[in-house]
Amino acid sequence: MESLMSGIDLRRYQLELKEELNNILTWWMNSAVDPDGGFVGKIDHDQNVFPQSPKGAVLNARILWSFSAGYNSLGNVEYLEHAHRAFNYICNHFVDEEYGGVYWTVEAAGQPLNTRKQVYAISFAIYALAEYSRAAGNIEAEMLAIRLYRDLEKHSFDPQRTGYFEAFNRDWSEIGDFRLSEKDANEKKTMNTHLHVLEAYTNLYRSWKDEGLRMQILNLISNFKEHIIRQDNYHLNLFMDEDWTVKSSAISFGHDIEASWLLLEAAEVIEDPQVIQSVRDIAVQMARSSLEGIDKDGGMFHEFDPNSGHMLKEKHWWVQSEAMIGFFNAWQISKDERFLHESLRVWDYVKAYLLDPIHGEWVWGRDENGQVMKTEDKAGMWKCPYHNSRACLELTKRLRA
Repeated sequence: MESLMSGIDLRRYQLELKEELNNILTWWMNSAVDPDGGFVGKIDHDQNVFPQSPKGAVLNARILWSFSAGYNSLGNVEYLEHAHRAFNYICNHFVDEEYGGVYWTVEAAGQPLNTRKQVYAISFAIYALAEYSRAAGNIEAEMLAIRLYRDLEKHSFDPQRTGYFEAFNRDWSEIGDFRLSEKDANEKKTMNTHLHVLEAYTNLYRSWKDEGLRMQILNLISNFKEHIIRQDNYHLNLFMDEDWTVKSSAISFGHDIEASWLLLEAAEVIEDPQVIQSVRDIAVQMARSSLEGIDKDGGMFHEFDPNSGHMLKEKHWWVQSEAMIGFFNAWQISKDERFLHESLRVWDYVKAYLLDPIHGEWVWGRDENGQVMKTEDKAGMWKCPYHNSRACLELTKRLRA
């Protein structure tokens, strides 16, 4: 087969992604700023703003990361100004000064609403604060990230079996409902939270070379190898109990491909040659397994349950974002041009079906019939600028290199 490199303009890919990053962040600057402070909690598909909606820690942390990373990459002062806005709001309204951690949600005016301690949300706060500290040269942000890291190590880390427990009451006492959302299984340990604890710790380690932090990154990589990545097919176990007993059968293609490159990033940041080599091999295997979720139009399906044989054929914005990076990463490792081809095909799918030509940004996704999912948010508790802006940033960096 003729090399795909001769027929693909990677320069065009880079330029398109750089332009799209600006489109995404411009939409958030123009549409999502709350004049009363921070950013609004909800904007629907038709661009209607809901100023009284609660505000989520995950959304606000992801906004902070996106503008901070955008500034760190491109030096756009407007991005830094919006990062300042997000940082100040998080410090003033989400950080629990009494018990540590961050609240899950606050009311539109900023008062604590759901005060539970969800480790997933605290991880995103660490991830974002570390990025912002580098963007703004703000030692206070780094110290807060370290403080939140120590909160997780004190209250969430399982010293007997390793790994991290999912959720707690405000005062870190035991809670009965661990779930991030109603769609999740009520289990004490999840792939999703471990992935984002790993992501957060990796980003913090870039600027804070603490040996204890490094050891916990190694522990997390081991957790994935030993308990979360399925040895028979390189898909991920999604839900587990405290003993790492698997409690789910579903395959999440977006998480598979996301984990493939985040695991390698973690190994590279801690600069462990043996771990890097082992994770490189695993990353390619995981990307190969993720190809099972690619449709003929280039988009990636959401989920498959091997027990029932049901494929959930929705195509969500975040899944496509992670597929673009994960397949490109697998190509860089393996030089198998099938992966490069798939990265570009996913981007072509995004351009054709997910970019909103009327209002801007990306729609939530397409349903099983290929229709736009208009009942889902354009901005909300889960819909954010993080996945798609990160795809643009990560790929432009790799293409530039």
